[in-house]
Amino acid sequence: MFRSHNCGELTAANINTEVTLSGWVQKSRDKGFIVWVDLRDRYGLTQLVFDEERTSKKLIEQAQNLGREFVIQVTGMVIERASKNPNMPTGDIEILVSKLTILNESMLPPFTIEDKTDGGEDIRMKYRYLDIRRNPVKNSLIFRSKVSQEVRNYLSNEGFIEVETPYLIKSTPEGARDFVVPSRMNQGEFYALPQSPQTFKQLLMVGGMDKYFQIVKCFRDEDLRADRQPEFTQIDCEMAFVEQEDILNVFEGLTRHLLKEVNGVEVEKFPRMLYDDAMRLYGNDKPDIRFGMEFGELNDVAQHKDFGVFNTAELVVGIAVPGGNSYTRKDIDKLINWLKRPQVGALGMVYSRCNDDGSYKSSVDKFYDQDDLAKWAEVTGAKPGDLVCVLSGETNKVRAQLSALRMELAERLGLRDPKVFAPLWVIDFPLLELDEETGHYHAMHHPFTSPKPGQLELLDSNPGDVKANAYDLVLNGNEIGGGSIRIHDKETQAIMFKHLGFTEEEAKAQFGFLMDAFQYGAPPHGGLAFGLDRLVAILGGQETIRDFIAFPKNNSGRDVMIDAPAPIDEQQLTELSLKLNLKS
Repeated sequence: MFRSHNCGELTAANINTEVTLSGWVQKSRDKGFIVWVDLRDRYGLTQLVFDEERTSKKLIEQAQNLGREFVIQVTGMVIERASKNPNMPTGDIEILVSKLTILNESMLPPFTIEDKTDGGEDIRMKYRYLDIRRNPVKNSLIFRSKVSQEVRNYLSNEGFIEVETPYLIKSTPEGARDFVVPSRMNQGEFYALPQSPQTFKQLLMVGGMDKYFQIVKCFRDEDLRADRQPEFTQIDCEMAFVEQEDILNVFEGLTRHLLKEVNGVEVEKFPRMLYDDAMRLYGNDKPDIRFGMEFGELNDVAQHKDFGVFNTAELVVGIAVPGGNSYTRKDIDKLINWLKRPQVGALGMVYSRCNDDGSYKSSVDKFYDQDDLAKWAEVTGAKPGDLVCVLSGETNKVRAQLSALRMELAERLGLRDPKVFAPLWVIDFPLLELDEETGHYHAMHHPFTSPKPGQLELLDSNPGDVKANAYDLVLNGNEIGGGSIRIHDKETQAIMFKHLGFTEEEAKAQFGFLMDAFQYGAPPHGGLAFGLDRLVAILGGQETIRDFIAFPKNNSGRDVMIDAPAPIDEQQLTELSLKLNLKS
């Protein structure tokens, strides 16, 4: 037996009990005649004491030679601690060691294994197994496990069946590039890793499973950001004989359950917002509604003067910054420079100060009088003491720019409290998106999304106006889940493929198995997938997902710990009938 107890459970109730503990040496303090060692495992920290009055000289010498991260086993008596530590669960006791065994020595770690470490992200990712020993990462992984368990509890109680779907599948066009896997037994042919189990969960509905879920790995070969990984995890769900309202109710319930069981927070309201309203009021389809600063469209009150910048703009739009009138000119110039960065791409910003006495002072006073500026304040909801920030230009671009500004200002003003949770359903997305470069439409979600009832005929006349029977669940400005009611009959699916530019032959080659299945009595069905990595991070009060993933990749898609991806040898290439054609 390596241990009778763990390092986080002993209390004053265990005094005068002989125990055996195992773990890692966190640190030691050597006073010559007495040595203290902090012993750590997953569960906590326990102080060990080696005292020359009660401990053999040989044992003290052993303790003095212990290094950080040595793996040891000790046996000893639980005694009352002379200097208690109220900040530790085990702070009332310590172990008077009578036996010490070194189970494994350790090299000096490349960074300190403490909550506030001296290791940068690159070095910590290279030695991720050491980073996991630190409380912030360890606790994040434990937190993720708890969320996953609560997901399973809720869905199982709702009658969902957990079914695994294949990882080696057929490459299909779903928006991002597939990761492909060459087949040795079928030379010249390739599997693809699934971007989602979309077609399989629809086939499970055809198979009569009725309610399916799995917590599943998905793969997309796309350019990465700090909040993206090439492999990610979904809570994937599908239901038969349902309409949109049924699905929204079930997954509102799941979100409420997680917030209550994991965070101890009761959330009743799940407001619903049309996609068009989300874009008009917040400039994006995943608005953070924990705070205001809704957009005010100013065309009617700003395009009647001789200010050409506004007069030639497709959209003039502004937001009111609470307390922003306190910003100095230098502060505002910094804000304008922030907007001009390539990541945002604005050409500039007009502003208007709302003074406490009810007057206004604008950067464009030459063109607009007090009555004009009062209308700007009215449209944006600005109050005395606020600052109105105004952007103009092409509608989609300027909305995205003002959305970025809104989020940046909210961050600076402390309006994005991670302990406050504001869920929101965004519904009625466009079914199709126009690719401006090619002039062709593509599916905004995926090719199996059903149009809203009664809108199928619009595909021929006004395809851009057709709304999808689709919905996204947003939490604190992040999309945590999305789904749709699916097309479940072969004729409608064929019409959809046609408008996405597939020939009959291409549709059959790519999705013939699904079209064939629809001929055998496919039920009406729909579903939703949560992004587990993102969901766990938000519930854990974080914006980035890496600490909630055991072994993440970096921004180049590399695992620097195991040095992957890596070349394969010539013999493997020959077995797979592959020949490299690398660009120099």
